Amino acid sequence: MIDAAGLRVMKAIADEGSFTGAAAALGYTQPAISQMVRRLEQRTGTVLIDRIGRQVRLTEAGQVLARHAGGVLSALDAAEEEVAAIAGLRAGRVRLMSFPSATATIVPGALAEVHRAHPDLTVTFSENEPPEAIAALRAGECDLVVGFTYEGTSVPADDADLDLLVTTPLLVDEVRLAMPADHPLARQQVVRMADLGDEAWIAGCPRCRVHMVGLASDSGFTPNLSFETEDYVAQLGLVGAGLGVALIPDLMLRRASNPDVAIRDMEPASRRHILAITTPDLQKVPAVKATIEALQHSACAFQQS
Repeated sequence: MIDAAGLRVMKAIADEGSFTGAAAALGYTQPAISQMVRRLEQRTGTVLIDRIGRQVRLTEAGQVLARHAGGVLSALDAAEEEVAAIAGLRAGRVRLMSFPSATATIVPGALAEVHRAHPDLTVTFSENEPPEAIAALRAGECDLVVGFTYEGTSVPADDADLDLLVTTPLLVDEVRLAMPADHPLARQQVVRMADLGDEAWIAGCPRCRVHMVGLASDSGFTPNLSFETEDYVAQLGLVGAGLGVALIPDLMLRRASNPDVAIRDMEPASRRHILAITTPDLQKVPAVKATIEALQHSACAFQQS
């Protein structure tokens, strides 16, 4: 196998016309140059240098290596410079995916922090629910996911090998009960899930829907799913119109409200764990690491605001 060091030696011999000149140009000793030439000849299986007394001349095979060395070494130098720029956060790209309520809350602050601290770093963003985003991460279509899991529930099938990924906790998100402001139970500060068996329910994303059905089942009833929408603002609108009740996370309630909706604590309590998710190898990439840290800072600031 031809290595970069061997190519540099062949180019230096061609440029300087001798082992002595090549050694001086590269900062090696002359015996070291001779040893590197012999090793390269063993690897290529042919003679590269024709030695005539103190004079050396490149054979045809040696001339081929010297001729190609310039382009190959230039390409390697350029690659090393690009890699150094990425490692030093002077360049690089992170492909981020997030679910809607995080998109509206913690993601903007994180992206702004990355842009301020590392202006040459590019973070591209797209929105997707956790199952689709995690599938994209596994397929190599994104580098970092902001997702969530519900506390106290079994791991969904799409997260079955989540332990093969790397998760960084960002925040714990309380889930509240949204009901029409004139609902009889709205007079209570805490509403029992078991008292809502006769209500019409407005369901959210598939994962949220599964969680809601599970909570209802644990409380002894099967919910009447009258409406389904992944838009929390639309959910609040439907609740405010008196069409049903819904479960809304605090993360969204900090960005959306409706005067015709009462927000109440529920029993049993429900929480989501918001996570940054990536692979073990991508976690070591400086740009991905910097973006995760920015997400942590943004989540902390959001909780304290």
